[in-house]
Amino acid sequence: MGYTVVNPYSGKVLKKFATLSDAEVETALNKAEEFYQQQKKVAVAVRAEKLKRFGAVLLKNKEKLAREAALNMGKRLSEGRGEVELCAKLAEYYANNAALLQPKPYSYGAGKKAFLEYHSLGIIASVEPWNFPYSQVVRVLAPNYLIGNPVVLKHAGIVAGCAELLEKLVQEAGWEEGAFKNLFVSHDQVSKIIADKRVQGVALTGSEAAGRTIAGAAGKSLIKSTMELGGSDAFAILDDADLKLAIADATAARLRNSGQVCTSAKRFIVEKAVAEEFIEGIKQTFAAKKMGDPLDETTELAPLSSHSAAVGLQTQVDEAVQHGAEILVDGGVVEGQGNFFKPVVLADIAPDNPAYRQEFFGPVAQVFVVENDEQVVALANDSDFGLAGAVYGKDEERAHRVASQIETGQVFINRPSGAYPELPFGGVKNSGYGREMSDLGLYEFTNQKIIVFN
Repeated sequence: MGYTVVNPYSGKVLKKFATLSDAEVETALNKAEEFYQQQKKVAVAVRAEKLKRFGAVLLKNKEKLAREAALNMGKRLSEGRGEVELCAKLAEYYANNAALLQPKPYSYGAGKKAFLEYHSLGIIASVEPWNFPYSQVVRVLAPNYLIGNPVVLKHAGIVAGCAELLEKLVQEAGWEEGAFKNLFVSHDQVSKIIADKRVQGVALTGSEAAGRTIAGAAGKSLIKSTMELGGSDAFAILDDADLKLAIADATAARLRNSGQVCTSAKRFIVEKAVAEEFIEGIKQTFAAKKMGDPLDETTELAPLSSHSAAVGLQTQVDEAVQHGAEILVDGGVVEGQGNFFKPVVLADIAPDNPAYRQEFFGPVAQVFVVENDEQVVALANDSDFGLAGAVYGKDEERAHRVASQIETGQVFINRPSGAYPELPFGGVKNSGYGREMSDLGLYEFTNQKIIVFN
């Protein structure tokens, strides 16, 4: 199989990596198991200090990391820097909150005592995507390192350079051998890794199809899994919304990372009273984005991660139009150098249009006009996904009422969805299960053991 890194702007092959042998994988698992056993005798505070060191190393290498992401998958430099800063914040958050692993007192019966203890489980397999090549990994790595669970990574092939660099920086931070290992492995080898008795958990961020495969493998081995899958998030604009803010945030939320974000604002659901003004606003903002080299600081919209991604997205748009969708902002694949895709905004998407149920992983937005709050909620919930979302309205209590009724893992009020170490992240329905970040993410792969006294 092998791993090949292709610059999505120039089309040039930058790096190639050979797939590891089964013997090399076995060596990695042996070292990870040794780390797991050794860390049972090491205080959490020791690992917390090394997590802080890792965060500092990431920030020191921010430019190098951002450049590697730009070359591997086309992320703009400013976005790459932001991702690295998030990784550092994740490391710092867990390092500063090691007390979350302190025993929690319980009582039972007539005042008898018990304590809930948090213990490591074993090796965690992390299967991660290309769109956030660092933060998706660190969201799993940071809490599990604090616990004492070693992590083995199977990263997306197109960001193999990012995976290699991240492992080098872990080593620079002075982490113990076996704590983290990037593995260039095949899909068959991933299945064997999950089936290994030393592996006690698997965390996946990826597509629905990947989720079904990996979750099935984890279930067969009776190990814990977390799944962060696709999304088709609702971005609701109520009739009392600050439209200037909503238009700016809707554009930024949909076109961030060239639209290649699970939590992008993919469905704009706008109430009729303000629909005309909102639509005119996004027509202007979507059409005005400057496309270019992700290494150019003036670029506003970088190429998609691969040629196949651009072609696949165009196929979805064409199919949507064939089934009656109206084009509000015309765009699509741009011929020539780079995997560029000019932003598209679609409207009049009926429930029988395939686009109504699909996730568009790129700079394509859908607009739906509704009469009232009740219809906002009904349309937002008429989806197979439930990852995040946003509600815009000046009456915060009203916006909160709407947000509380939307079936999703997160809803942001008067701001686009984002990642914050202090807040749990995860979805429902076909968007997966389990939570990352915050205290909830820390506890996903712990043995929550109750010690009961007579």
